[in-house]
Amino acid sequence: MVARGVRAALAAILAMLVMPAAAQLPEAATTTAAPLVRKVTPAVVNISTRTVSPADENPLLNDPFFRRFFDVPRNMPRRETRAAGSGVIVDARAGYVLTNNHVVEGADRIDVTTKDNRTFHARLVGADAATDIAVLKIEPNGLYDIPFGDSNKVEVGDFVLAIGNPFGLGQTVTSGMVSAIGRSGLGIEGYEDFIQTDASINPGNSGGALVNFQGQLIGINTAILAPGGGNIGIGFAVPINMARTVMSQIVEHGAVQRGRIGIAIQDLTPDLAEALSSGRTQGAAVVEVEPGSAAARAGLKSGDVVVAVGGEPVRSATELRNRIGLARVGANLDLAVERGGRPLSATVKVEPPRE
Repeated sequence: MVARGVRAALAAILAMLVMPAAAQLPEAATTTAAPLVRKVTPAVVNISTRTVSPADENPLLNDPFFRRFFDVPRNMPRRETRAAGSGVIVDARAGYVLTNNHVVEGADRIDVTTKDNRTFHARLVGADAATDIAVLKIEPNGLYDIPFGDSNKVEVGDFVLAIGNPFGLGQTVTSGMVSAIGRSGLGIEGYEDFIQTDASINPGNSGGALVNFQGQLIGINTAILAPGGGNIGIGFAVPINMARTVMSQIVEHGAVQRGRIGIAIQDLTPDLAEALSSGRTQGAAVVEVEPGSAAARAGLKSGDVVVAVGGEPVRSATELRNRIGLARVGANLDLAVERGGRPLSATVKVEPPRE
């Protein structure tokens, strides 16, 4: 009787130990990103470009007398260069594709190939070298797009997918996380506010999609830090909020119209914050206000600290410069300012650049 009781108790204990483990095994759907990949990859395209340029030639051949004397033909050989990159369909109805300026810059012909192997001739709507963003237009025939996310809500540690056409291999998906936000000072572009990720990005990925796990487009993959020429897990993407602002101006005007408000700024350092009686650690300190400028008319003064634009925090001088430079000429910017430790507000109208 005792032996049977002990055996029964042991059996009960084993059941308690084994059953919860079996019940906690994850379902297959939670161990794969395949459903997400199936949803977003039809909107990521391969881009191929062709550029035709004169072949290298002796400068003497440019001399008309020399050409006539030696009977040099007028139509000299020309060199054709082909390159590959990536792009993202962001408006299926209109056929708009976002990519990098450096992918299509100087190209004589641009072709876009979708995941289902259809190829479209693309028209360059416009490009902006300062942000490395270009907008293409293709025939809106059976296309799929990716919904925009909000790159201002991206946080370090968010899981992401990078989708593109590395080395011309064809569509490739890699995964990783957001390693940093607000990266600048890299000398890659004029307006820098990069999302940094460790998802593998390689040559050919430029112009591709950086997607969050909600299936939203949060960035356009642009560059890598590769001292040895290969991927080392440090890639950069243009935040989609910046890309959208550039795209809207390109679609409307064919180019980005950048304005100014007439201030010189610098990062708020600890020493500067102490001198300005500010308890903040982030912001843009106004160093100089141009007389008669929009900033002067709005009441800004040297020594003010700009801490937000339109309700969105400003972390650095670079970020404020980006916000002003990407705002439409004529737009009103609501600034949150700190002066001598006291909060103030100012509304500044963006003016066109000086001629």
